[in-house]
Amino acid sequence: MAKRRNARKRIKKAALEPPAPGLPGQEDAPASPSLGADGFPSAYLSAASPHAGALAALALGLLVAVCFFPATEAGFVWDDEIFKEAKPVQDPFGLWQIWFSPNVIEREAHYWPVLYTTFWLEHKLWAFQPLGYHLVSLLLHLAVTLLLWRLLRRIEVPGAWLAAAVFAVHPVHVESAVWVIGRKDLLASLFYLGCVMAYLRFIEHGRWGRYALALGLFALSLLSKAIAMTLPVTLFIYHWWKRGRVTARDGLCIAPFALLGLGIVTADWFYSKLKDVTIIAGYSLWERLLMAAQSLWFYAGKLVWPTDLAVIYPHWDLSPGNLLGWAAVGAGVAVVAGLWFARHRVGRGPLAGVLFFAVTLSPVLGFVSFGYMRYSFVADRYQYLASAGIIAVLVGAMACGARHLPGKWRPGAPVAAAVLLATLGVLAWQQAGIYRDNITFYRHIVSVNPNAGHAYSNLGLAYQQEERHEEALAACRIAHRQAQEHPTDKSWNSWIHLCLGRSSVWQGRLKEAEEHYRRAVELQPVAVNLAFLAAFLVNEQGRSGDALEIFQRLVRMKPRNPDYHSGKAAALANLGRLDEALSSYDRSLELAPQQEHVEINRARVLRDLENRRQ
Repeated sequence: MAKRRNARKRIKKAALEPPAPGLPGQEDAPASPSLGADGFPSAYLSAASPHAGALAALALGLLVAVCFFPATEAGFVWDDEIFKEAKPVQDPFGLWQIWFSPNVIEREAHYWPVLYTTFWLEHKLWAFQPLGYHLVSLLLHLAVTLLLWRLLRRIEVPGAWLAAAVFAVHPVHVESAVWVIGRKDLLASLFYLGCVMAYLRFIEHGRWGRYALALGLFALSLLSKAIAMTLPVTLFIYHWWKRGRVTARDGLCIAPFALLGLGIVTADWFYSKLKDVTIIAGYSLWERLLMAAQSLWFYAGKLVWPTDLAVIYPHWDLSPGNLLGWAAVGAGVAVVAGLWFARHRVGRGPLAGVLFFAVTLSPVLGFVSFGYMRYSFVADRYQYLASAGIIAVLVGAMACGARHLPGKWRPGAPVAAAVLLATLGVLAWQQAGIYRDNITFYRHIVSVNPNAGHAYSNLGLAYQQEERHEEALAACRIAHRQAQEHPTDKSWNSWIHLCLGRSSVWQGRLKEAEEHYRRAVELQPVAVNLAFLAAFLVNEQGRSGDALEIFQRLVRMKPRNPDYHSGKAAALANLGRLDEALSSYDRSLELAPQQEHVEINRARVLRDLENRRQ
């Protein structure tokens, strides 16, 4: 007993004494912060500090606010028109249609009611002012980042804060965080991570309320975007990572998630079929294998070296003789095999992170056809959630390595982390700037990928809306040349002829315009209303009375079509019936607000009307 009391006295005495000097040669070294277990400089994030978590969360918020600041000046681009034109979003009672009659959303091919519910709510708050939508998306991105940080800390991943910070500012996430229609990735990821957190609490404490909460959050994730269907496999990976095995009880707990996912994904698939979505098929099994392997390496490469980011990337070679493709297959197998055999030395974490990355991306690797394949095999937004696996592995390795640095090198660890975040932040800032408007958006795409014919045709339309007719015609002609290589894509070719027809009309080439319109109708009769095009041409040729009769019939057939009302207004204006023209333009804008060309034409009619009254 006496020996124990003496030992306790020596421990207390040692605790009160000043710390012993450092290693030889370090006695005079200044105190410097080092990376803590959480990846944040330990001098600023002490576990004993009651404000440590708040300061770390605030730092993440500042990173998102600064690096994504250009989003506050962004507008609506490309597919944002889908929700802007969706009648249920504008209807005060549209929530019922969003959830139970989604086919009313004409151009949407997926069942994403949670996404459109957020759009409905925001429309009631700030109509179609883009700033509000972008701020909400940034807040959602920050929420995903904070939840990821908490999850990584909970499962004890080294460098959790730094991994979350890299996730927060990585430029490949700009597409999901700044493109408004990309919000589906944010919502799906937020509910996905929340589901995992609730599930972990369930397996730790056995509370069935947490299990029910996890199922509910999983359903919300799937109803935001069906890519969340991979979560049951993620849960299997987690159990294997923690215990090295998966028990029958684990399988029973995960089974309801798999059944729920299968049900909602099947419903989404049937909905896509009802919408008659054009999906490119015809790839062989070997071609799909090459596509998947190259896609995985592409995504990993963009995480490590995020330059030349584009919304539409070039299609790559899938021929059996493509040695690069087969090398990607072999390298992928080698990485998984190497991590498997090294698991006793480096742990199961690296393999678990890589498997999470591959599994989460699996729905969009090409094994199953999806609509965006007509534009590109890959998209930055597809790896929004999946990237967390690779980021956690790489940052975790960096954090572990920093702990084993010699004393004199340790102060460099936080400096290196700061440089990394600053570099990624600058790239994210630059990438966020491309969403300013459609012209900036599409010009960026074609600057990175000159073969993006779809972007050229959309750029031509954007120029037309700004009345930059020469530039519009040049862009449409480039798209037309590239479209000749894809004669089977009738929808795209028809759209290009429409663009060329519009440019020709505005330049007074009515014969040429008529030929383009007729060709558009031949390629896709269902997609183009011949009567509307005929009326438009007749009006441009000065036969406004005949055009007005056609437009009036069209308005009676489809009274909620804004184009028919604007066409009728143009014919009335040419006939000098300015009051009626103004009323028709107002009706067109009421049905579809923020039509720039309609607003311009309405302003001209209003000016002529005021001049007449004077």
